[in-house]
Amino acid sequence: MPCKYVLVSGGVLSGLGKGIVTSSIGRMFIEMDYTVCAIKIDPYLNIDAGTMSPFEHGEVYVLEDGGEVDLDLGNYERYMDLSLTRDNNITTGKIYKNVIEKERRGEYLGKTVMVVPHICDEIKTWIENVATKSGAEICLIEMGGTVGDMEGMPFLEALRQFQYQVGKNNFCHVLVTLVPVIGVVGEQKTKPAQQSVKEIRSLGLSPDVIVCRSEKELAPAVRQKLSAFCHLSEQQILGLHNVSNLYSVPSLLVKQGLHLVMSDIFNLKNRHPTDLFDPHCAWQQYSDKWDKINSDNTLLPTRIAIVGKYTELPDSYLSVSKALEHAAIEVGCKLEKVWIEATDLENNNLVALENLHSAHGILVPGGFGSRGVEGKIHAIGHARRNHVPFLGICVGFQLAVVEYARDVLGWRDANSTEFDPSTEHPVVCIMSEHDNDNLGGTLKLGAKKTIFNRSCKLLDLYHGRSVIERHRHRYEVNPECVQELENAGLDFVGEDANSDHQHILELRTDQHPYFVALQQHAEFNSRPTRPSPPFVGFMQAAKNHVINYIVLKDEPLIPTSYRPENSGQIILQVLKEELQDANISEKEQKDVIQLIDQVENNYAFAVGGEKVYHKW
Repeated sequence: MPCKYVLVSGGVLSGLGKGIVTSSIGRMFIEMDYTVCAIKIDPYLNIDAGTMSPFEHGEVYVLEDGGEVDLDLGNYERYMDLSLTRDNNITTGKIYKNVIEKERRGEYLGKTVMVVPHICDEIKTWIENVATKSGAEICLIEMGGTVGDMEGMPFLEALRQFQYQVGKNNFCHVLVTLVPVIGVVGEQKTKPAQQSVKEIRSLGLSPDVIVCRSEKELAPAVRQKLSAFCHLSEQQILGLHNVSNLYSVPSLLVKQGLHLVMSDIFNLKNRHPTDLFDPHCAWQQYSDKWDKINSDNTLLPTRIAIVGKYTELPDSYLSVSKALEHAAIEVGCKLEKVWIEATDLENNNLVALENLHSAHGILVPGGFGSRGVEGKIHAIGHARRNHVPFLGICVGFQLAVVEYARDVLGWRDANSTEFDPSTEHPVVCIMSEHDNDNLGGTLKLGAKKTIFNRSCKLLDLYHGRSVIERHRHRYEVNPECVQELENAGLDFVGEDANSDHQHILELRTDQHPYFVALQQHAEFNSRPTRPSPPFVGFMQAAKNHVINYIVLKDEPLIPTSYRPENSGQIILQVLKEELQDANISEKEQKDVIQLIDQVENNYAFAVGGEKVYHKW
């Protein structure tokens, strides 16, 4: 069977969710028992996303082969459970670089090199090569940006040619567009969608399916109107309204018959013996569990403070956010993410401090540059001293070493040479093999093997003596400081398989319930039905870490003397006894006892220093 190609483009404006639509279509074909691959086209001049600020384009997603790519490839990997390569991300920079290099080598035999045909031919060849190399039966192509953008024109022209090159029954075009509601009337307007269809048709690409993004469900009359004006059947007009659970999008599209429309275009059969996304489907089970947990008002939320420097744009930490979600569903808790700007902690912002101190778990993700470093160190120190579950990723790992060296070893000026090149205690330093002349593509990138050197929490969570995770950094823990840190109680439990670089640290269970940090980015390998082990351990520990006291009228109902040393354990009976002496009304006492009973119904507590077990 020749490879079938699905193009997903977007009209009206960016940010409509083309990546989720592309990923959901891929998930649909996987459930139909077809193999898939995915390509993201980014029409910017950068070679890759590696040197781009997260504020520009969201997080930089790292692939197994070290490719630094757009965050949508992370969505592809999570939804379709794929392992993609740098070639699955096409940029204008890559295409023009290839063409110019060929011209310099004389491969065009003296021809005048033009956008048409040479740039377009390079684009088409790239797409075909990726599809062929993957061996996939279905190749999804997401066109970044919006129809009509100047920088995207060469790609749209190449795709116009490509649809005829591969044949009518091997190409399907999905246009994602907007159906907004204007004013107080509440009527869904179709004109923006009609204009985007007109625009894309003027470029020689006619949509076979229109996915209409809207705040609420698409009205039948709107579907009929778009069908009439866009020359498509009503079955080819799909609605995609705002949903709280993005993992339900694949089944939402299937319920509207997308699999039937595409099967008809491609002359495909559903190889799946039962209905798609039935209750036995692992993806559907995950989605249903998500809905069940997040709609249960009896569950107490588990507050996770994410302390970073790009928190104004949560997409900067998209994979971290998704890994937390996957782990939360795995352990059965309702996740509440609290974003804390690290510089706010440096400035003693009261809201930031309150959010930090009320968190059940603290996570410090990766990042570059000195801004916010001291705020992150403050958060790490709070987590360590107060036995709050902690997970550090990349720079969070490095700063955990800095904080420990400062507070435990007494090296007050301990730092990374990235932030203080002249420090007398460089506990983190640049790798000797690093290229100092260039920034792009010169970090330690991609999948690397880590060996566990002793029994530890992560060894139990990973169920193996070694683990392969993805890296993106140019600084490492200084090997000369490792022994002194170890002697002071900081355990480096995982090291690089091919060098003396340290990759994982922990505090022992008798020191802290869960204090773990990794140099590698474990979030990139997290999947909805296969969550990342460090995140699962972190969320389980955070779930166990119940608030030390319940506050009523800003006064704690349990005195400090009764707060157990192992933060997170509450002796509920003591709480109830304290209520009798509290200066509150009988009704308020009943309200608090009801809340305590709610906690008691969801948690089973072991008194003393033992672990806290849950009977969720």
